[in-house]
Amino acid sequence: MDNYFALEIHLHTGRHHQIRAQLSAIGSPIKGDLKYGFDRSNPDGGIHLHARKLIFIHPVSKENITIVAPVPDDTIWNAV
Repeated sequence: MDNYFALEIHLHTGRHHQIRAQLSAIGSPIKGDLKYGFDRSNPDGGIHLHARKLIFIHPVSKENITIVAPVPDDTIWNAV
């Protein structure tokens, strides 16, 4: 297996493709992300980018909503 890094990233803006573009700009594209410079695709055509937790304010009730997703069942994800 190649060497990969698991990063926890906290976004401060909602810019389109922010994570993908910035990681590519420093020479570290996301695994499977052909559009932003990774050299080969993943077998399923996806990329190894996962939104673990989303927090936002509900537009009507104004309550904080937190959604936590399980880590995908995948060899690389299971290693971290």
